[in-house]
Amino acid sequence: MKRDLCAIALFAAAVLALTALADSGVWLTFVMMALYAGLLAQAWNILGGYGGQLSFGHALFFGVGAYTQALGQLSMGLNPWLVLPLSVAAGALAGLGMGGLTFRYGLRGSYFALVTLAFAEVFRILAGSVAFTGGGMGLMVPLHEGLSNMQFGSRRGYIYLLLAFVGLALVVTAWLRHSRFGAYLQAVRDNEDAARAIGVNPLRIKLGGIALSAAFMSVAGAFYVQVFQYIDPGIVFGPAISVEALVGAIVGGLGTLWGPLLGALVLHVLAELTRNLFGELPGISMVIYGVVLVIIVMFLPRGISGVGRSLGRRFGFKERIRV
Repeated sequence: MKRDLCAIALFAAAVLALTALADSGVWLTFVMMALYAGLLAQAWNILGGYGGQLSFGHALFFGVGAYTQALGQLSMGLNPWLVLPLSVAAGALAGLGMGGLTFRYGLRGSYFALVTLAFAEVFRILAGSVAFTGGGMGLMVPLHEGLSNMQFGSRRGYIYLLLAFVGLALVVTAWLRHSRFGAYLQAVRDNEDAARAIGVNPLRIKLGGIALSAAFMSVAGAFYVQVFQYIDPGIVFGPAISVEALVGAIVGGLGTLWGPLLGALVLHVLAELTRNLFGELPGISMVIYGVVLVIIVMFLPRGISGVGRSLGRRFGFKERIRV
C-alpha cells in the first residue's frame, strides 16, 4: 500500500509540474481531458475490473451526477461546492438502486451488461421528457468565474480540481488491492459460488463495488457540468460516455491500478491524432475505439499494462513492476 501511495504522489507531482511548465492552452486542454478520461476509466474499473461486472450503462451514474450538479445550482440555488457531495451521493444511490434490482436476481455477464445499457437509455428518455430537467433542450449553468463557484479562468484550475478527483480514485483503487473488501470483491469476480461457500455475501460486496464505481462516475459528471456549463440527455446519458469509460479500462488493463489511466491516455492521443487527420468527422472516435478494442482483446487480453508485467517477469523484475 505504501508503495502505491508513493507512486500516486509522484504521479500527482509530475502532473502539477507539467501543468506549471505548460504555456499552451492546447496542452493544458489535452492534460485536462486525458485526466477526465482517466477518471471515467478508473471509475468503471472498480466495478468492471475488480468486481468483474461488465457494465454498458455507466453513463447512468455520470448523468445522475451531472444533473444533480446542475439542478442543485439552478433550482435550489446552492453553491457548486455544496452540491458536489449531493451529486456523489445521488450517483451512489443510483448505483445501489440498479445493483439491488440486478444483483438480487442473479443477473451476470451479458445479461447484466444489457440491463445496465437499458437503464441508461430509460434515464436518457426520461430526462428528455420532463420539464425540470429542461427536456431535450438541456440545462445551462451560468458562468461565474471564481474558486468559490468551482469555475476557473484557465484550464489550470480545472486540472488541479480534476487531479484531486483522480488522485482520490487512485487511492481507493490502491485500497481495493490491499483491503479485505477488495479481496472479497475479487473473490466474487473469480468465483461467486466459491466466495459464498467461504462466508462472503456476494450481494453485499457487489453493491459496495457498484456504489463506489457510481460515486466516482458521478464526480466526473459533476466536473463536466462545471467545465462546459451545458448538459442535455443525449450528452450525459448517451452511450459515448459508457464506451469511453469501459474501453479505456479494458485497453489499459482490467483490475490494475495504473492500467485505466494508461488506456485513457492512449485513446486520447489516438483521438487527437485522428481529429488532426480527419477533422471533426462524425463518429470517427467511436470507430477508433472499436478498432483499438478489437486489437487489444485479440492480441493483448490483459491490456497494455499486461505487457509491462510480462516484460517484468521476463527480465526478473516481477516485484518491481506492478500496475
